[in-house]
Amino acid sequence: MSKDVDLKKPQLLINRELSWLEFNDRVLKEGLSEELPLGEQLKFLSIVSSNLDEFFMIRVAGLRQRHASEPRKQDPSGLTAAQQLDSISKRVHTMVAEQTNGIKETFNKLKKQGFSVLPRADWTEQQAQFLQQYFTTEILPVLTPMAVEELKPSPLLPGLQLFVAFTVASGKSKTSIIVIPVPGLLQRFVNIPTEGDTFVAPVEDVIAANAQVLFSDDYIVSTAFFRITRDADIEIQEDEAADLLSTIARAVRERRRRAAVRLEITAGADTQLKKWLTKFLRLKPEDIYEIDGLLDASALFKLIDLLPSEKLKAEEWFPQPPRDLIDSENLWTTIQERDVMLFHPYESFEQVMKLSAEAASDPNVLAIKQTLYRTSGSSPIVRSLVDAARNGKEVTVLVELKARFDETRNVNWARELEDAGCHVIYGIAKFKTHAKAMLIVRREKERIRRYVHLSTGNYNDRTAKLYSDVGLMTCDADITADVAAFFNLLTGRSETVGWRQLTIAPTDLRQKFIDLIEREITAASPGDRGLIMAKLNAIEDPPICRALYRASRAGVKVMLNVRGMCCLRPGVRNVSDNIEVRSIIDRYLEHSRIFYFHNGGNEEVYLSSADWMHRNLDRRLEILFPVRNAAVKARLIDVLKTFFADNTNAWQLLPNGTYRRVSSRGSRICAQEKFYQDAVAAATEARHKRARFRPLSRPEK
Repeated sequence: MSKDVDLKKPQLLINRELSWLEFNDRVLKEGLSEELPLGEQLKFLSIVSSNLDEFFMIRVAGLRQRHASEPRKQDPSGLTAAQQLDSISKRVHTMVAEQTNGIKETFNKLKKQGFSVLPRADWTEQQAQFLQQYFTTEILPVLTPMAVEELKPSPLLPGLQLFVAFTVASGKSKTSIIVIPVPGLLQRFVNIPTEGDTFVAPVEDVIAANAQVLFSDDYIVSTAFFRITRDADIEIQEDEAADLLSTIARAVRERRRRAAVRLEITAGADTQLKKWLTKFLRLKPEDIYEIDGLLDASALFKLIDLLPSEKLKAEEWFPQPPRDLIDSENLWTTIQERDVMLFHPYESFEQVMKLSAEAASDPNVLAIKQTLYRTSGSSPIVRSLVDAARNGKEVTVLVELKARFDETRNVNWARELEDAGCHVIYGIAKFKTHAKAMLIVRREKERIRRYVHLSTGNYNDRTAKLYSDVGLMTCDADITADVAAFFNLLTGRSETVGWRQLTIAPTDLRQKFIDLIEREITAASPGDRGLIMAKLNAIEDPPICRALYRASRAGVKVMLNVRGMCCLRPGVRNVSDNIEVRSIIDRYLEHSRIFYFHNGGNEEVYLSSADWMHRNLDRRLEILFPVRNAAVKARLIDVLKTFFADNTNAWQLLPNGTYRRVSSRGSRICAQEKFYQDAVAAATEARHKRARFRPLSRPEK
């Protein structure tokens, strides 16, 4: 390739959807890995399915809409919507077949360990009798058979629900289709009492085996299971919404009636049933996935707690006290003295909840402002905000109602917060507020001081145990002033201000990143080529990709750790020779965004809620904030280096868009394992120090 290559050529970018499928394939490979405990294999095999559900509901649905409206339009990689849909169908059919076989193999291995998932054909007579009794008492009363061909109008078949379908016949030759929704309140796997080994049966098999009682004189000709995925890519017209809460709630309900985008059905299902479903759902053959095994494998997660031995599960890692707060006796004083880094889930999220709770009850706290994007169902953070408002503090909460699939929960929280007296806002029209920020205003003896918590992840106490994120607590005057201005932007001002330390999307963030990359190019010299390290969830934005290509061509070393999709193509001659892309798939979901720039020896580190994606840079309110404390900066640089040193769970992106495992030469290095061991070591050392300096007790008489 010539040195004057056009960096805007579509061939230099990997298609976004196919790159995402490569990510899900890496998750699948973990589920097939014999090096993991069987319980961990079940977890990853389950995640593959839940990932695909969302992918079809949003990405595939969006492509179908685009194909209908702009069939000739190409994406940045040069593919039309039709070409993408065709490639997706072929790739996912292969992936689902591999997953199905992997599940069967895992079940066979579990059987040898005393845990059996029994299909109907493998039940003993005694087991069948127990399940018949269970069906009669626990299942039958809540079933609703529907003669779908005869009902007018046709009944709604909701997305992501499991259905048992029968073709039934009377004395005549004509057959009809009966569909029974499997109620979500039922246990997906029924435990069969026995001594010794553990046996469970899928609830759909229990229904299928005992459904004859529902059909009177008709007899069952065939049985199959199926599941529908529907379009969930709903756009909210905020400008036309008089009541945004009601509009969001209505949009969530409408998802039940959206067009189907995928049908999963038992392999070898009755032809009459398949033809009816295909016509009823208006699907094409490539939209149908015949599965010779368990449908809705996301339910495998529910098996993990049923496993009879802890040896079948991953060793539990307990969150440790944050290193920067181990010796802290007073949160306020500690944050005044130094910036505090929090590294979840290796370090506990408890201190974030403690900061919120103490702010709610502290008589010196005057005001709290916070963004909420995704929270848990029983959020302690929300409870603290409610308590703060009831304690007479000024509480302002931005609740992002448009956080996809958390809309209903956030609507409910918004109403509860309003009822408690909080000022609840819903952000700025046409933009999602994705930034993670908490601002506390506190009156102290000498002054009124601001405290801030910023993070790469959500204020969700549940996912904080599963996602790897970085948070920062600080009293830095410039940063806290910027965060205060950010909340003013959200609540009362339509224009941005002159920021001291923060950079905000959608106004300045892309240009900030490009400027930092260009500065690295300028600072590079023969003796110091320069270095950019970044850890993100995804890279998709073409202008950022082109800036990184320019850096590579200037000799700057670019090291990218990207968990999910990466549209940048590394290793292309004269374009990205100096770019390396790796991905970590391990027990925790990598979620942090960390950015490092060598800057001619004046190293800079930034944290953000944003990925290098068009949606983050143009359609969301995001925050990029610098790490100014030297100790925290050094620690984060070490974190980045550890990710790139991982030779256990790391994958390398190749120029053709596929991935290969990083070679495990030399000493074994597992980044997540090291981070946890470091957290344990820091906590253990602190305990030993406290023990060594314990005061002498009074001697007994």
